[in-house]
Amino acid sequence: MDPESQRVLVVLAHPDDPEFFCGATLAKWARQGREIRYLLLTCGDKGSDNPTVTPEMLCADRQGEQRAAADVIGVKEIKFLSYADGELFNTLEVRREIVREIRRFQPQIVVTCDPQTHIRANIAINHPDHRMAGAATLDAIFPAAGNRMYFPELLAEGLEPYAPKEVWLSVTLEPNMWVVVNDTLETKLAALREHKSQIKDMATLEKRIRERLRRPDMDEDFYAEGFRVVRF
Repeated sequence: MDPESQRVLVVLAHPDDPEFFCGATLAKWARQGREIRYLLLTCGDKGSDNPTVTPEMLCADRQGEQRAAADVIGVKEIKFLSYADGELFNTLEVRREIVREIRRFQPQIVVTCDPQTHIRANIAINHPDHRMAGAATLDAIFPAAGNRMYFPELLAEGLEPYAPKEVWLSVTLEPNMWVVVNDTLETKLAALREHKSQIKDMATLEKRIRERLRRPDMDEDFYAEGFRVVRF
């Protein structure tokens, strides 16, 4: 393992996004000894159509589910921000929060969602929060995180400028990196099972995930998660 790539910050919109988008890769990295932290910008308080569940109840449930799923993956720290589900925008305030965590944790790698992906696998519209999370993260990484002229109030917190070396974009239509995940696919699925409020039919979901991760140009039982990787 490259000693310069041991810290990974995952910045996404909702509980369950890390496991759905790149859980097998994160599990592989955790097994390798990398320190992984999640920064989730909302608590997913609109992720239900159950009339008996309030947003507050759902928020608490989903945060608990995310902590359990992170334990399965091997992630030790999660920070939840309080932006409203479905109302996330790429604002200076959001970017400041992301810059704060980048400077605090100083990750070599930041993982987020490709903001250019509007349609996912020709079967779904990508949630606007996913795109906003990706856009805000990219704008936080450059030009703000490594430039002391941006958010000088963070200097008063002792947070010096810091720029990550790589960004890995999940849910991308232009992958240039494939991570073989045969050894951690079951860990990804086990973590997803913790998101009970979001999964109604795990058997169908598992079949769909296996189909999506199977590389058509490789052996039938060859699974990989794709990313668009940008190195600075």
